[in-house]
Amino acid sequence: MRVLFLPFLQIPSGHHHVADCIQTQLEQIHKDCHCEKVDIFSYSYGKIENWASSLYLQWIHRFPRLYSSIYRTAAVKEMKRNKRFYMYELLFLHFIKDLLKEKNPDVVICTHALPSYMLVRLKKLNMWSGLLINAYTDYFINNLWGMEGVDYHFVPSKKVKDHLIKQGIKAQSIFITGIPVHPLFKSQHEKVIKDQLYTALISGGNMGAGSISKLLERLHPAGKIRYKVLCGKNHRLYQYMKDFNHPLVQPLPFISSKGKMNHLYNETDLIITKPGGVTISESLVKKLPIFIYDVLPGQEEQNLQFLKNKGLVYHLDGWKVQENVEEEIWNILHHQKHNMTHAIQQYLEEIELEDPASLIIEKIKSGR
Repeated sequence: MRVLFLPFLQIPSGHHHVADCIQTQLEQIHKDCHCEKVDIFSYSYGKIENWASSLYLQWIHRFPRLYSSIYRTAAVKEMKRNKRFYMYELLFLHFIKDLLKEKNPDVVICTHALPSYMLVRLKKLNMWSGLLINAYTDYFINNLWGMEGVDYHFVPSKKVKDHLIKQGIKAQSIFITGIPVHPLFKSQHEKVIKDQLYTALISGGNMGAGSISKLLERLHPAGKIRYKVLCGKNHRLYQYMKDFNHPLVQPLPFISSKGKMNHLYNETDLIITKPGGVTISESLVKKLPIFIYDVLPGQEEQNLQFLKNKGLVYHLDGWKVQENVEEEIWNILHHQKHNMTHAIQQYLEEIELEDPASLIIEKIKSGR
């Protein structure tokens, strides 16, 4: 049983995390399941991918308004049905065909829009007829995702399911899974004894990006909250935190172990983070109050809009001009925690399919 996952670029993003989560589930329940993850950019153009990834990250951070504007126009703004992306086809269609011939998968699971679009094009051209699944990694669907010819859609919310139905997708091919998280994070067995001091986990993504250092200067830790800072692979940020040398601030280097990360979540009372799909999804599963302090242009802006509308997060949008951000967080926890917890519970109750791996194996065995 051969399963091919197609993310895009090798940046440690939600596209890779979701692929890894589903792969873990598949391998746990079916010993003969052979899973492989391929970044089509690296497969097609080799080391150029490193340069492209670096350029992409620099563009986001140096020209955020420009990126945001282009993203809204190209990926969010409603466009005519069956719009073609000729440049992407020119760059990747041939390589996708070669990859499918080489791997001969029983099912392809796309966790990024671009390979999904390419596979739908191949289906329309009668060049491939395999089982195709979209596993969405954000709380909205951008315009590049392939639709017609996709056999199953794993969507994050009822709102997205309703949107796809309006686009003409059959309801029976759409399953609300939430954004898939590693099975460990759903475990409720571990009991952690907490002291009277709140513990906040501050996250900026695996690369340690964001305004974490500036945020800490505005927090003015005063003894109400203990802060653990996930620095990811940002060694400069980790050293800054060490030099900050505050008894209530603990920097943490990159954590690769899901078990350690799960234990950290269980010790935590709230999370301060960016609206990236995977981190938010893990926090929701853990039913943690979520505070948003920074938003990257593009996908995260769209995620934040959905999360705020559902009451799932509190946006600390004025922290850069505030004198005491900790006091604001403390007040929100005491006055709005119940509402946030209730909203999270309602969202989790929307989920129709807790175990997408079992469905995938069932459909492979049945030939659809």
